[in-house]
Amino acid sequence: MNEEGAGAPRRLLEPSAVDAVRAYAAQTRAKADRMAAVLEDIAANGLPAVEDCTPWEALREQALARLSAHRGKAA
Repeated sequence: MNEEGAGAPRRLLEPSAVDAVRAYAAQTRAKADRMAAVLEDIAANGLPAVEDCTPWEALREQALARLSAHRGKAA
């Protein structure tokens, strides 16, 4: 926290907002745990063989397809 807000009273969140923030924190923690596991595996075993990797272009296309599908549901 910054020093300006240290003495100011804090506003409590609505219960639904509390649940949403906790869910986001759990998702973020899970992603960080997966990333740490990958990095630990690389540290212990080295980089995977190129043949076993997915090209970044394919990953990009998959991500764009997911975003496009999500956009269609949100519209």
